Amino acid sequence: MSATATSLSLDALRARTRAVIPDLEWEAERPLIEAIRRLKAERQALILAHNYMAPAIFHGVADITGDSLALAREAARVEADVLVVCGVHFMAETAKVLNLSRTVLIPDPRAGCSLAESITAADVRALRRQHPGVPVVTYVNTSAAVKAESDICCTSGNAVRVVESLGVPRVIFLPDRYLGRYVATQTEVEIVLWQGACEVHERFSGAQLRGLRVEQPGLHVIAHPECPPDVLAEADFVGSTHGMVEHLERARPERVALITECSMSANVTVQFPDIEFVQPCNLCPHMKRITLAGIRDALQFLQHPVEVDATVADGARQAVKRMLAVR
Repeated sequence: MSATATSLSLDALRARTRAVIPDLEWEAERPLIEAIRRLKAERQALILAHNYMAPAIFHGVADITGDSLALAREAARVEADVLVVCGVHFMAETAKVLNLSRTVLIPDPRAGCSLAESITAADVRALRRQHPGVPVVTYVNTSAAVKAESDICCTSGNAVRVVESLGVPRVIFLPDRYLGRYVATQTEVEIVLWQGACEVHERFSGAQLRGLRVEQPGLHVIAHPECPPDVLAEADFVGSTHGMVEHLERARPERVALITECSMSANVTVQFPDIEFVQPCNLCPHMKRITLAGIRDALQFLQHPVEVDATVADGARQAVKRMLAVR
């Protein structure tokens, strides 16, 4: 749970986030944060926010924060009448399939994902025909319909464990080709790839990181496994957003570059004020569709509810639950 949103006063929250939320921005956003806190109590609602949310959302109003795996786990066990998912649409769908009887809202239904849009349920069925008997491991960055056609889901944080949990020599891994290639370097299991990619992470390059190291001697580089192989080869550590935070806690580098979506660095700066965060970073235009005003309106009007066909939800739920059972 996010202590900033659930227990800190607004003055204490302001003191905590001064380094990442400028004064003018805070003054503009404070009334929205106050309204959202009030509406959460009235609606018996919880806000789930991905690590890529803007700091005012991540620190100011979220009750549960984390990567896709953490949000999926919490969505499966929380008790609330209303869940507001601050992330992209597939995350809200995942929350819904795990909470069919609850109201699940997304502040902006246009918040999509290039990975989720790169593959359809029909594509998965075609892959099964091409590779009979080979199980399908599906990254959670996919639609519920795609999950429903899969044997098991995974996240960037548990992909290797999920693949190896099946005890088979070969799996179909979709849709992110870069994450799949990374998994292939970490296991003896043969990986059949799909050619999807994240539009944020695929823009980074190894040459960019080499140049950054010249400019910033002693820089510690942490990269997300959705990045291309030449980026991962330049990194000191590769991991999910949750894995990045755990690594920072262990390693405590003086200066670090997080090679992922921009807001990640801003959000973890609050947790690690002694570390200097150097950006390059790339913004996710879909994540940035989620705003405080949108969250307020979602709560006030219960707008943009997420619905999933019951048959699709049943299949997707089984794939997600199999993932959650892997330790």
